[in-house]
Amino acid sequence: MAGGMGTRFWPQSRENMPKQFLDILGTGQSLLQSTYQRFSQLVPEENIYIVTNIDYIDLVQQQLPTAKPHQIIGEPARRNTAPCVAYMAHKLRNLNPNATFIVAPSDHHIIDEQNFQEILQKALSFATNNDVLLTLGIQPNIPHTGYGYIQFDEEIQQDGVYKVKTFTEKPDLALARQFLESGDFLWNSGLFIWNANTIIEAFEKYAPKINECFEDGSHSYNTANESKFIANAYSQTISKSIDYAVMEYADNVYVLPANFGWNDIGTWYSLWNLLPHDTLENASLNHNAFFNHTNNSFVVAPKKKLVVAVDLDGYCIVDTDDVLLICKIQDDEKFREIYHNVQQKNGKKYL
Repeated sequence: MAGGMGTRFWPQSRENMPKQFLDILGTGQSLLQSTYQRFSQLVPEENIYIVTNIDYIDLVQQQLPTAKPHQIIGEPARRNTAPCVAYMAHKLRNLNPNATFIVAPSDHHIIDEQNFQEILQKALSFATNNDVLLTLGIQPNIPHTGYGYIQFDEEIQQDGVYKVKTFTEKPDLALARQFLESGDFLWNSGLFIWNANTIIEAFEKYAPKINECFEDGSHSYNTANESKFIANAYSQTISKSIDYAVMEYADNVYVLPANFGWNDIGTWYSLWNLLPHDTLENASLNHNAFFNHTNNSFVVAPKKKLVVAVDLDGYCIVDTDDVLLICKIQDDEKFREIYHNVQQKNGKKYL
């Protein structure tokens, strides 16, 4: 999935160049390119589909030149992840009635690639042989309010895969702290593995209005008529995440605990957590950053510019050609509000 705008990564992420197309970590690859390369080690490249906004098709083709045009799926409108999953489940089932597939965001960072491959092989095998909605769970280390939380039943498990008791999407801070302190919750990684028939049955039961928009396309999928059908489907479907549409309600959700150095790089705070820190917990993507009596802070700026941070605690400074952002580094959930406020005052000039 590579269609988001990355609003919480503004001002570096822009509408015409969202974060999945940026080399956030300075590795020489965008997040999308790293994700594609990672999955090409797991499945044949011809089985990888990139779902993006129709406006980003050219960007995807530029960054992934080996991907065939039919593998780059352009959504005609942004409708969150549930319609995206429903669309691809029907499309893939049309190609292969027994298809099992992985749903993966394009902006994750994985440290232990080998362990990642092994975990997903196990997950694919389990989802192929069982009627389950499987997700990978990550051990939480902070009470993050931007992630889904999974409570699993230790007594109901098979080969290290556990039955999920509750699935709570984006709790408030007080509840997230309770989850962390209890010790029996995992973060939802956003990586899902399931058989196409299983997830379609879940849509039929828990999100029938979304499913109805896509189920009548059996004669259009993988033909020249698909884009016309999908344009009509997206004009009718609602905007909803797969977590809220299905995962919170389904009774056949399972989780495979995983530890492969996962980070979704969803916000400046998550990137700060990922980068090397100095002795005062400062990090920088600018070799000319100078921290004076400053701690727990983060600077992102052009390398040619000297940035001096004095007497700051827990601040994020992001400097681009036309925007300077200064905010508390943990104000993750305010970023969308800030983004929309800028849009209301200035239109799309700075977006």
